[in-house]
Amino acid sequence: MSRVLILVEGSTERAIVDQVFTPALAVNGVYLHPKVVGKPGHKGGNKFETVRRDLRNLLLQEPTSTVTMLFDYYGLSDDWPGKTKANGKNPIEAPKIVEQAIASAVQADFDNSQNPTRFIPYIQMHEIEALLFAGPKEMAQVFDNPGLAARFEKIVRDCGGCENINDKPDTAPSKRIQKLYPAYKKGSGVNAHAWQIAEHIGVQSIRQQCPHFDEWMTKLEQLR
Repeated sequence: MSRVLILVEGSTERAIVDQVFTPALAVNGVYLHPKVVGKPGHKGGNKFETVRRDLRNLLLQEPTSTVTMLFDYYGLSDDWPGKTKANGKNPIEAPKIVEQAIASAVQADFDNSQNPTRFIPYIQMHEIEALLFAGPKEMAQVFDNPGLAARFEKIVRDCGGCENINDKPDTAPSKRIQKLYPAYKKGSGVNAHAWQIAEHIGVQSIRQQCPHFDEWMTKLEQLR
């Protein structure tokens, strides 16, 4: 059995971890425990130093647990390590550049006797809502508007994959969803849409459509 502490960006990510990722990985003896970054009630705009501090604290608090993270590439400021270098790179290269730089930054906070080999960085391309495009039909069903499925499918097709849906202010995954379905609700409440859609799609189907996400899931599975 492996206990994994996961630092997340907000309540939407926490709900998806709790309701979808945790049950899927628990089958393999890997148990996720999410914590939202920063102080309770904060609203996004996470500076890397805040994230770095929280990651360091988690690594120190539980020396036998693995620590990972779930943050969107969309909206990352240039104070994040590797972000400037990753700008303009394709969706395969960009997250790996940032993740490697994050790992190096976290490593620098520890001496050789405290080597944080238990840390697995993960950056979601380009936004957590990209995963929802792995199931256009399921998303449309949750919205009770089956006619939207074809429009969601077209977005995935035009972009060349879920993780390729870009990070412009008006074309990021969540912005595209809101444009087609203005009532889309983020968050962790019973009426929030993201975790319900992800639950309907299922982790295995998401993994098939999102290769970078699949790589992260594979790393976590191997902790068992």
